[in-house]
Amino acid sequence: MDVGYLLSAAAVRVTGTSLRNGIQVIYEPLVDALVQQAEALSELPVLRVHWYDSARDGVPDAQQQFIGELPNVKLRLGRFGVDGRQKGVDLRIGLDLVTHARNGAADVFILVSGDDDLTEAVEEAQVHGVQVILLAVPNADDKPHGISRHLIRAADGLKILFPDTIDQTVTKVEMPLATQPTAQSMAVASQGGRARIKAAPRDPTTLGDSGALRPSSMLASSAAIDSEPSSTTKHEDPAELSEQIDSVVNNVLTTFRRSATAEALAELTAGKPSIPRDIDKALLTDLSDRRGGIDLSEAVRHKLRGQFWEKYDEAHGSES
Repeated sequence: MDVGYLLSAAAVRVTGTSLRNGIQVIYEPLVDALVQQAEALSELPVLRVHWYDSARDGVPDAQQQFIGELPNVKLRLGRFGVDGRQKGVDLRIGLDLVTHARNGAADVFILVSGDDDLTEAVEEAQVHGVQVILLAVPNADDKPHGISRHLIRAADGLKILFPDTIDQTVTKVEMPLATQPTAQSMAVASQGGRARIKAAPRDPTTLGDSGALRPSSMLASSAAIDSEPSSTTKHEDPAELSEQIDSVVNNVLTTFRRSATAEALAELTAGKPSIPRDIDKALLTDLSDRRGGIDLSEAVRHKLRGQFWEKYDEAHGSES
């Protein structure tokens, strides 16, 4: 279970953007439903669920501790690098997949991920006589979301996670739009430039990622795109590109502001022109998806990030 893929893809279905902050998840019934579908697909009892996620310094938070204590769930954590990006998760998935196949731990592996980097691990596991079936998260049209074509070709099958599983366990964060930050919250956010602000604690069984902002990526930096890159550059229609950027920015910004606390909004403002990693990745991923999964040029990335701040400033100014 690649949790990054699971939650970002579920967010696309529920909110229209891959920003994980915009959803809340009820994890226990989600895991139960995944186990039931895996057993139906394989016609075998599930040995256990391997839950791959990232944690600060590899230390599980309250949500991850809760998940790790669920029956037959093995918590496997990567970490966040100094740039705030996920490290070690794909490597852990690949190593475990090959090791368990080599040791004959199971006959069928159900892989919830779409990452192209796992293609070689899938092929190596198959050498040891196991089947690997992909279980994709459905988009709003009940089609598989964010699955690499290379990974599909390597796997023994591609199935869709039951849409009802997502619809019944993943919901949109419904909070009043964050109001203009108070002078006090702005002062707290500006201390030290990048001060961390903790949101009020939430029930770990329904915790999304909306509590606080994660480390940011600079305006001119690049971020990973989950979809398979294209080897060709699509001729860009300026009008079409502008419409796509505008749509993506509006969706991401609306979702963020719906779920953000006043303190988180103040922190975003204080960190300008940096864009928090989760927001930046959602912008890049969503625009790439809108443009057919192609690589985004640096010029397009720069325009996308600039448009984010323009829209943010417009909305912020209208509330003044």
